Amino acid sequence: MIMIFYFTGTGNSLYAAQRLSRELNEPLVSIAEELNSGRSLEYNLSPDEKVGFVYPVYAWQPPYMVMDLIKAMKINNYSGNYFFSVATCGDEEGFTTRILKKRLLRKSLKLNSGFSLVMPNNYMIGSYNLDSEAEVKKKLAVAEDRLSEISAAIKIKQDNLFDTVIGNQAFKKSYITNFFFKKYAMNTKKFHATDNCTACGLCAEICNTNNITVEDKPAWGNICVQCFACINRCPEAAIQYGNHTQTKGRYINPKCRFSE
Repeated sequence: MIMIFYFTGTGNSLYAAQRLSRELNEPLVSIAEELNSGRSLEYNLSPDEKVGFVYPVYAWQPPYMVMDLIKAMKINNYSGNYFFSVATCGDEEGFTTRILKKRLLRKSLKLNSGFSLVMPNNYMIGSYNLDSEAEVKKKLAVAEDRLSEISAAIKIKQDNLFDTVIGNQAFKKSYITNFFFKKYAMNTKKFHATDNCTACGLCAEICNTNNITVEDKPAWGNICVQCFACINRCPEAAIQYGNHTQTKGRYINPKCRFSE
């Protein structure tokens, strides 16, 4: 068996996890749902069971909820089970896989393999923008073959395979830039909804941190992981982040199934 933990905002990592789930015939476990459930994060492994983590790269590190799950989880009956990770990124991941590997080692768990999966960019703050429609199609086409390669490596439990796109200035990006991202960017003060909002409640339903309530319009609490699911998946494009997003498009992975 394989237990595939996934985290997603706009569907890139969910699509990758669903592809791996179908090819490996194994179930998916939502990291956000596990953390928000209040259940004991205790998992019993069978001798041949594999464990995977599929997640997006946020400012060249794993989202903090992924790290929180690993920190809190208790793995029983670990006997050198095969652990793997797939980090989805717009272009490069920096030291993301290395950081996840170190977190697992602190739990006496070995990450046997790690992969970068380049997917369409979905971050639109500051100077960043979404990929063009042509670039989205190109990246998704390449990702299809890439996921087949990743699945094949996992099936045979290929060990010490770290096929990642680190990119330039990885230390600066993964540690210095990420420090300022966590300190200044991960807040909710700039979120607001325009008059296009119909109070449908989808944003509250899909918020990974259960941070949104909706009456006449959505209101944000203090906790945010910056997944931007609320912005990108709003059916009316009514949710904005300061003055960064009014003129920018929205992105949802066209191949994932959020209801799966």
